[in-house]
Amino acid sequence: MPKSLTSHRPLLAITLKVIALGLFTIMSGLIKEITQQVPTGQAVFFRSFFVLPVILVWLAARGDLWKGLYTKNPILHFWRGLVGTTAMGLNFAALSMLPLPEVTALGYVTPIFTLILAAFFLGERIRLIRISAVAIGLVGVVIMLSPRLGSHEAMKDTAFVGAMLVLCAASLRGFVQIHIRKMVQSEETAAIVFYFSVTASLLSLLTLPFGWVMPGPHLLMLLISTGLIGAIAQIIVTSSYRFAPASLLAPYDYVSMLFALLIGYLWFDEWPSLVMLAGAALVVTANVIVIWRESRLGMDRGKLRPLLDPKGG
Repeated sequence: MPKSLTSHRPLLAITLKVIALGLFTIMSGLIKEITQQVPTGQAVFFRSFFVLPVILVWLAARGDLWKGLYTKNPILHFWRGLVGTTAMGLNFAALSMLPLPEVTALGYVTPIFTLILAAFFLGERIRLIRISAVAIGLVGVVIMLSPRLGSHEAMKDTAFVGAMLVLCAASLRGFVQIHIRKMVQSEETAAIVFYFSVTASLLSLLTLPFGWVMPGPHLLMLLISTGLIGAIAQIIVTSSYRFAPASLLAPYDYVSMLFALLIGYLWFDEWPSLVMLAGAALVVTANVIVIWRESRLGMDRGKLRPLLDPKGG
């Protein structure tokens, strides 16, 4: 009898999840640094293209290479790639305009948008507890945005534009999550991960006419590192779900804020305001309520969460 690929080892699962979140946050820091020097489309290309060799080696080592290349419905991957790549590009552009902790905090609104979209497009019923969570989360977003809503001049500020880009990216990631819920009914996890990277690489090349830069050795190393670190983080977070259910691991997503605060302060000399932290706390609270309610309803997202890294669209 073949040995099971899964087992219940929660401490290992949590450790892997936290390591992956740390790597994703480091990758975001690299993107923030890089997008001061190169166009967003170029950053998206390197983030996506250099994922591919790592994923191919990983799939081959697992004996899943065929699963990673075989697809029953290529058009599903195209739409997932198109929307996900757009979300990634918007998020990368926002990183060049906003402090890392603020981008991280605003990005936490994705599950709230997903919940709203699921009600409209999947017909999922949302009752009082989850409606309350949505309201709390949206209040948190308004609080975080409040310093940028004070005047017409403030709303024309680069930081306000960056905040709007993050929210647009979060809403698009909500659409991606809805789309993936349908994809997993017919497509393998490995194929979804692989073809997203392929599609994102190809789509990002369309930005070439808008001006890419020839990177020097140091910048080239940073660009390649974004893809390699992102791929390794994706593999680690996927592996974490072999050892514990999604309902156990989901709350640890918010450890990324601690990493963002640390990296933002040490690398970019950024420190969040109390207003931003207060709004982020409300958004996190709303998401924890959603996680708790979904676990009570038995709505396990275990098959989805490995595909939904914080910056991958």
